Amino acid sequence: MSEIETRQSQGIGESLLRPDGTLKVTGEFAYSSDLYLADMVWGVTLRSPHPSAWIRSVDVGPALAVPGVLAVLTCEDVPGEKYYGLEHRDQPVLAIDQVRYQGEPVALVAADHPELARRAAAAIVVEYEVREAVTDPRRAAFDPDCPKVHEHGNVLRHQPVRVGAGLDDAADLTAPVVVTGEYEVGMQDQAFLGPESGLAVPAEDGGVDLFVATQWLHADRDQIAPCLGLPPERVRLSLAGVGGAFGAREDLSMQVHACMLALRTGRPVKMVYHREESFFGHVHRHPARMRYEHGATRDGRLVYVKAEILLDGGAYCSSSRAVVGNAASLGVGPYEVPNVRLDAYGVYTNNPPCGAMRGFGAVQACYAYESQMDRLAEACGLDPVEIRVRNAVSQGSRLATGQVVDSPAPLAGMLRELAAMPLPPEPAGGLLDLPGGAGRTTRGEGVRRGVGYGVGIKNICFSEGFDDHSTARVRVELLGGEPHALVHTAAAEVGQGLVMVQEQVARTELGGLGVGRVTVAGADTSVGSAGSSSASRQSYVTGGAVRAACRAVRERLEELCAGGASLAEALERHGPVEETREYRHRPTFPMDPVTGQGDSHTQLALCVHRAVVDVDTELGLVKVVELAAVQDVGRVLNRLALEGQIHGGSAQGLGLALMEEIQVAGGRVLNPSFTDYLIPTVLDMPPMRVSILENPDPHAPYGLRGAGEPPTLSSTPAVAAAVRAATGLALPRVPIRPHDIALSG
Repeated sequence: MSEIETRQSQGIGESLLRPDGTLKVTGEFAYSSDLYLADMVWGVTLRSPHPSAWIRSVDVGPALAVPGVLAVLTCEDVPGEKYYGLEHRDQPVLAIDQVRYQGEPVALVAADHPELARRAAAAIVVEYEVREAVTDPRRAAFDPDCPKVHEHGNVLRHQPVRVGAGLDDAADLTAPVVVTGEYEVGMQDQAFLGPESGLAVPAEDGGVDLFVATQWLHADRDQIAPCLGLPPERVRLSLAGVGGAFGAREDLSMQVHACMLALRTGRPVKMVYHREESFFGHVHRHPARMRYEHGATRDGRLVYVKAEILLDGGAYCSSSRAVVGNAASLGVGPYEVPNVRLDAYGVYTNNPPCGAMRGFGAVQACYAYESQMDRLAEACGLDPVEIRVRNAVSQGSRLATGQVVDSPAPLAGMLRELAAMPLPPEPAGGLLDLPGGAGRTTRGEGVRRGVGYGVGIKNICFSEGFDDHSTARVRVELLGGEPHALVHTAAAEVGQGLVMVQEQVARTELGGLGVGRVTVAGADTSVGSAGSSSASRQSYVTGGAVRAACRAVRERLEELCAGGASLAEALERHGPVEETREYRHRPTFPMDPVTGQGDSHTQLALCVHRAVVDVDTELGLVKVVELAAVQDVGRVLNRLALEGQIHGGSAQGLGLALMEEIQVAGGRVLNPSFTDYLIPTVLDMPPMRVSILENPDPHAPYGLRGAGEPPTLSSTPAVAAAVRAATGLALPRVPIRPHDIALSG
């Protein structure tokens, strides 16, 4: 193979190793919590112990008296705007006259040592007048006598979807077969291992340089700068090493606070949350309460769906409005339904704030509509796969929002392939073969096997008219006599392999010219925005931007080499060639506020799961024996990384099905630790069969389809359905807890 062929072979479609992989495996990778400067000081946040209270006074004198303390700040010390927010500026930088959730920041301390800072923060005296906390989202939404969490009311967004006879709220929707259900999804945490952390450094121009673990550099900057009273160009952000994200780093945590302390003290300020504080310092997945009614013909064809989806957004807006839009638009799933009457609500409460998490509104709805499809299959006397096949969307189908599926959507074939996969053997009786595993809690008595299926549909990229784009700068020059490409974007690498994908795109587009080396520069705000590393969008949008910039560079290089010169000769004569390009996907449109109609999404992705479980029905223990998945990804960019995304998404869905829940009572978090908040370990994750389909999307770069989120949707209902099949119980809530099985069995 020639050198040029080798370079091209390291491009799109190859399973290249990640450039940061070895460092992370060996422990040498520098995460944001590892940042250090010789003269830095430490910042700490004082947080409210109450979910709802008036602040009557704050005495910082005792904190200032602690030796080593450099600054103590309250809301009065915010130099600019006192509120920020991802979608709506409703969240105070520091609590002003009240607190709306347990853990809300009230004051900041900077000191020479982190322990001194913590001691000083504990010395601050805050007089609270505790008041009634609004913790029931249904009461918050529908009870006119309920206290208002915010003056403008408790309903963040109400998004109806009306189709066919469902357009008339008075119309009687009837069908020969009807099933109803009420479902609940608990509050899930993103549970990343790297806590919120960063380092703010005051600059000579009066601005600040912030090195931080985040998902969206420019959104951070555009919220931080007004609060500091600075123009955006004097607030410079660089991405530090990110130890996982899954949506929780879209919102600000310590960013403004560290910058305020740095500007006040004139010293670099480092902030690192400890694990308990992290549970209070970021948003979580919205808990949901849902009511569904499905009507069908006797042979299982859907006639109508009626649904109410209630999402608890907690104390502040974050991205709740967009989450409601996703839940509403995808609330009946990837099925053809001629009549729909659906209402999705997002509400304020005094519970912990909720926002982005992998699956973003579609996860909650998927659990409900898939549970309903199983009930409908039983009522119609059909196999759970068959009823899904009979109602599956395909290319040309119209979603509940009226949007036409205009790219391949082979859902029926995916389901048949999944059902045809061989089932795992019965347990052999070894130490880890039965529920309870190494704990040897059972010897097989009362253990039953169940099989369940789940189907999910997820929008890719931002929706509803958002100006969703990414910027890339590509420079080709001679380094050491060899053509070298430098790719620079602001796209956040949060562990998903984006640095590698950008490199592969550059090799694909420039390798044929003889570009031998490709480097991806660190992400920062000195280049145009790349948007958020969320919504499974970065391969699509930043990949598209890098491709466009590379092609612009390639065009210029081809002109320079047109006379027969080699690339190295042309670069030596001409000098570096650099181009910057923005990439935008095709436009989307807001959902109609009355009917929910509109082409609100850029791209849709499908994944289907089958789960096999063994359940000890006496002890309530569940062992997931196997997960199988079929996912259409459009085109594979890097198979190894893609399989990792499917495994990882499936693991988070399994966690939501069986163990992951932030326990909240009266607005207070009861389990803010990895001792009490349980996430799947290597012993909980089963072997997986994964089938990856490639049906290119003609509207997307390289035909790709975002892949990170869909497996999180369908794995949860598949596991829950398998547990129902093993136990015969309704189990309308996830996570399914041992007492849900043992006390009901």
